[in-house]
Amino acid sequence: MKKFFQEIKADLQFKTAGPGQKLNESPREKAPKEKPKVDPAKSRQGPTNEAQMAAAAALARLEQKPKPRPPSSQDAIRSQVKKELMAEAAASDKGATENSVSTVVEDPSILSVSGVYFTCPLTGVTIRKDQKEAHIREAIFKHASKDPVAASIMEIHTFNKDREKVKLGVETIAKYLDNIHLHPEEEKYRKIKLQNKVFQERINSLEGAHSFFQAVGFEKLTLSIPGQEETTEDFYVLKEGALEKVDDLKEHKEKLLSGEPVRYQLDRQLRVFKPSPQACHFELPADFFNLTVEELKREQRRRSESVEKVSMLRTKAMREKEEQRELRKYNYTLLRIRFPDGYLLQGTFYAREPISALYTFVRETLQNDWLPFELLAPGGHKLTDENMALNECGLVPSALLTFAWDADVMADLKASGEEHMGSVLKPDLLLAVQILS
Repeated sequence: MKKFFQEIKADLQFKTAGPGQKLNESPREKAPKEKPKVDPAKSRQGPTNEAQMAAAAALARLEQKPKPRPPSSQDAIRSQVKKELMAEAAASDKGATENSVSTVVEDPSILSVSGVYFTCPLTGVTIRKDQKEAHIREAIFKHASKDPVAASIMEIHTFNKDREKVKLGVETIAKYLDNIHLHPEEEKYRKIKLQNKVFQERINSLEGAHSFFQAVGFEKLTLSIPGQEETTEDFYVLKEGALEKVDDLKEHKEKLLSGEPVRYQLDRQLRVFKPSPQACHFELPADFFNLTVEELKREQRRRSESVEKVSMLRTKAMREKEEQRELRKYNYTLLRIRFPDGYLLQGTFYAREPISALYTFVRETLQNDWLPFELLAPGGHKLTDENMALNECGLVPSALLTFAWDADVMADLKASGEEHMGSVLKPDLLLAVQILS
């Protein structure tokens, strides 16, 4: 068996060894290879007419297909801007989420102002921004012991933020009172069904409305339905004593219709500082930058719109409009005015207040408040349009302005030999002057 396999192996090696050679030939002298003969009958024929037409149609379709446009420099810029805006939006969303659950730790000693403060018109107390709502609620409730009607009207106009809902509810209450005043003998007008659809939709959820009804002389009673003795419903029924003073209802109605929300007055936090090289350095508290939930939503929408708009080139007008929108996200601004003697006047303003409010603030601190003066913005241009808002002039969230007397007035004073006018600010303000750190 072993010999059989050896013979098969030797036969395979012999067949794969290639062409042989004669014994008298040199190993390097190989026989020339013969080219295989081609059968003329089997040579390849050219394409048929149908194949040529199909190829031409395919080539035409390829030529009509638009070629990919190589990326231009503007495409690269747009792509980069889009990436940056998306990254910025993601970071902003993350920051907004973190800020909603964390507290801002501030060092009062390094702040230019300790916060944003308001003065309550009912108590005259100055309180911080975050304490406003609790304070005004307590003040109105205390006022109710003296004048319950006025207090309930304040509740309705102050605590309900939907002004259209307030307007509709107030007009409906006024209609109830009008009916009683015009038809005091009609019992049906002296009763108001609480389950009435109009009452439920317009009045029931209006904070302060129930207090108002009770204050003007209504009492809440549960009455049976005529013809349905076992069924009862709640009503506001005008007391007999209030019916005897029916003319008072007209007065209450007019006060309700003319009511306004209790508005806090922004406290300027007026400060006077000695001349300082730190005049243009500001350290602002979080009150100047905090955004409400609604403002955060608007900011997110704005960023989403920015990502969508990067694909188009913006005009100068479009850029300026977006810059103005960016300025409007500040609610407050801290302004300093530098006087010719170097002293600094500081105050807090709403970002949307007009320039005229700034001029009024400065004039009230001047010793010679009857003389005309000018205010120069950081860029050196005069603030002449007093109807423009502070944020529209770029004076947010802080700015250092320069005070200057009117040039014509100074020329007249110089001609009369009275160029030196002494201190610009009132003496009582200079007594409380501080050092700007």
